[in-house]
Amino acid sequence: MAALGAWLCFEDEAGFSMTPPTARTWARRGHTPVIRVRGRSQRRFSIAALARYKQGERARLIYRPKRHVDHKRGGRRSFTWTDYRDLLTAAHQQLGAPVVLVWDNLNVHRDRRLREFIDDHDWITCYFLPAYAPDLNPVEGIWSLLRRNSQANTAFTDPDHLMRALRQGLREIQYRSNLIDGCLAETGLTLTTSRQQDQ
Repeated sequence: MAALGAWLCFEDEAGFSMTPPTARTWARRGHTPVIRVRGRSQRRFSIAALARYKQGERARLIYRPKRHVDHKRGGRRSFTWTDYRDLLTAAHQQLGAPVVLVWDNLNVHRDRRLREFIDDHDWITCYFLPAYAPDLNPVEGIWSLLRRNSQANTAFTDPDHLMRALRQGLREIQYRSNLIDGCLAETGLTLTTSRQQDQ
């Protein structure tokens, strides 16, 4: 990877809805705390994100949100292979260097058309994480930060309010590369060159 000047990119996606995440709260003794929110949980967004690392460079984050229409109307509630293709293309254009992609075994990641796209472009090399190994993906840490800082203790008035909060939270993470580095450190993985590994 270092010899190629490539960036190591971890990808993951997560869903966000109007229903706030469970968090600690308080109430008068003997009274169950109740928070009323508008909207249904079906009105949701998905976000795909790439955490990008390279020795000697500031860690970076790129993301793409997607708003889902009501599933009862036949709308798809996940990213398509073309969404991932466009995300990878945008990452390559921004970085101006080869990409070593690491992601999970989601069925769309193994879509024949997406595999053909990856195989047809020499600037991308793809690896799959072991099954059921979210602890090896630093993007999981990004989602944790986002939910704690942008969703907790907030009753969103409408989907646009939710999306504004998510975008603001992601921008704050983008500007703080130490947080992105910390998410990699939490996995126990490190960036090393082949020379360092041989010593």
